[in-house]
Amino acid sequence: MPVNRYKTLRVSLILDITACRPSGTRYQANWESLDARPLPTWYDEAKFGIFVHWGVFSVPGFESEWFWWHWQGQNPPDPKCVEYMLDNYPPGFSYPDFAPQFHAQFFDPDDWADIFEASGAKYVVLTAKHHEGFTTWPSSYSWNWNSVDTGPHRDLVGDLAEAIRNRSLHYGLYNSLYEWFNPLYLADKKNNFTTQDFVLKKLLPELYDMVLSYKPELIWSDGDWEAPDTYWNSTEFLAWLYNDSPVKDVIVTNDRWGAGCYCKHGGYYNCADKYTPGELPKHKWEKCQSVDTQSWGYRRTMRLSELMDLPSIIQDLVQTVAMGGNYLLNVGPTPDGMIPPVFEERLRGIGAWLEVNGEAIYSSKPWRLQTENATVPVWYTSKYSSVFAVFMTKPTVYTFHLSEPITAESTTVTLLGNLEPLRWAPLHPRGLIILLPELPPTPAQAWILKLDGVK
Repeated sequence: MPVNRYKTLRVSLILDITACRPSGTRYQANWESLDARPLPTWYDEAKFGIFVHWGVFSVPGFESEWFWWHWQGQNPPDPKCVEYMLDNYPPGFSYPDFAPQFHAQFFDPDDWADIFEASGAKYVVLTAKHHEGFTTWPSSYSWNWNSVDTGPHRDLVGDLAEAIRNRSLHYGLYNSLYEWFNPLYLADKKNNFTTQDFVLKKLLPELYDMVLSYKPELIWSDGDWEAPDTYWNSTEFLAWLYNDSPVKDVIVTNDRWGAGCYCKHGGYYNCADKYTPGELPKHKWEKCQSVDTQSWGYRRTMRLSELMDLPSIIQDLVQTVAMGGNYLLNVGPTPDGMIPPVFEERLRGIGAWLEVNGEAIYSSKPWRLQTENATVPVWYTSKYSSVFAVFMTKPTVYTFHLSEPITAESTTVTLLGNLEPLRWAPLHPRGLIILLPELPPTPAQAWILKLDGVK
């Protein structure tokens, strides 16, 4: 989108922002109006998604996706990153010199999509642009710093979009608002964000172009914290996104749109990375988590002990859903386009567990109580008239006590994966005792009781 076209669109948005369209409410460019927009239902029903951090940072594959900043941005620089470059690259080697090595020669979007579908995930979020500023699509505002002009010479965003949508999964894009070393951004920052050259000439035209080109159903915004939302023109962009964009009826956004916005404004709330609330939130939220606990991007040096095992992932997923959240689990592909086998093994393990137990996860709602210390700790979800009790410790006895459900004569109890009703007896004044069958072995180490006809 040329700059003059963007300026015309911007004027049009300002003039039309309070107009009404026949299909319903038109949102104004302020948080009171934008925050009142209902979240499209697909997102809460999905519950589980896959996050993919992939970019030039995958080439050094050292420390994390923040490698460039740790090497040449922060003061003092990280000595490990400095030593890594001195030991492995010639003098004068710059970070942009990594881009031609981002070959992605083994990237098969259908293979990726097959793995993501097998995981049981219902949406996928790919990094379209991380803080390094490199776009994984042919942005005309990122000349020679995108995946078509250099590196893979492929539209990675577009290629994956087709494969994901062919499997009826929802497709989202991660976009960093700021760029560490963009001269326009650094000039605005030097002016205490009283100028907006970066926003008007780079960020917003690129965002509009990305939405119009790929029609994502989710925008995962990040890199907002150095400047207020008024600098980023966030409310103006979101008003266009919700009112006039080609995805206005399905688009979902998060809460990272300016300093002070997270956990306060936007669509659903991410709050902090790996956020875990202490009590049931009143607003829809999402926990983003990474299989590699040390990084979001690929690391050459990752060790098995630093990765989440399958039981830990399932426990995290269950607790998040029981608290009303969505779970976005990250994997970092290699620079040649492969998902490391250990990540694939984790994802397929989640899918195998969800194949049996997904009834308690997808489209579920928090129950009146989220957890209790029963015979072993239990987490609850609910759907329609059913309540699900998830336990992740195998009991040492065959009798299982639940103290919270209120039973009736019509109450039935089953173990997901086993159609035979289980024997049970009421406890007073509430609760029940259940006779468990022999629990089937599962690598996930999690089982679910389905209770119908309880309050």
